[in-house]
Amino acid sequence: MTTYATINDISDRYPNDLIILAADTQTRELDEGRVVACLADAGAEIRAILQARYSAEELRRLDAEGLSILKVYSIDIALYRVALSFSRSTDQIKERYEAAIKRLEAIATGKGGLTFEGGSVDPDLATSGDISPNEVLIDVPPRPFGSRRSRTPR
Repeated sequence: MTTYATINDISDRYPNDLIILAADTQTRELDEGRVVACLADAGAEIRAILQARYSAEELRRLDAEGLSILKVYSIDIALYRVALSFSRSTDQIKERYEAAIKRLEAIATGKGGLTFEGGSVDPDLATSGDISPNEVLIDVPPRPFGSRRSRTPR
């Protein structure tokens, strides 16, 4: 199962939140197993949202920039899940989670995009400037009996 962030990524970004939210109440030590499970759940949630637009193969071909974007969202989603699992959620954690979900949904609907390794675009179209990075390109032969040809003259 693909995860987009690690415990170290969370610790680097929100060290205090990780300790406060994911410490076992008895031992006061980080419950790494629960954090790893929440990271896996966050990855699954991200993929579920993005598969409205991207195939599983495309998501496997994300480049460093695309992965770094998903890492930020994964951290916010995972921390929210950790907080819920320990009954320690705060308004700030919930707001970051909701913002991450909204951004992912916006990407899934085409109001943003991710970058991929080895992307292939027709070079003639790529240099013309007539297309946007997220535009769907379809090359089909002309219709032999289009609507203009099938009309009878009046």
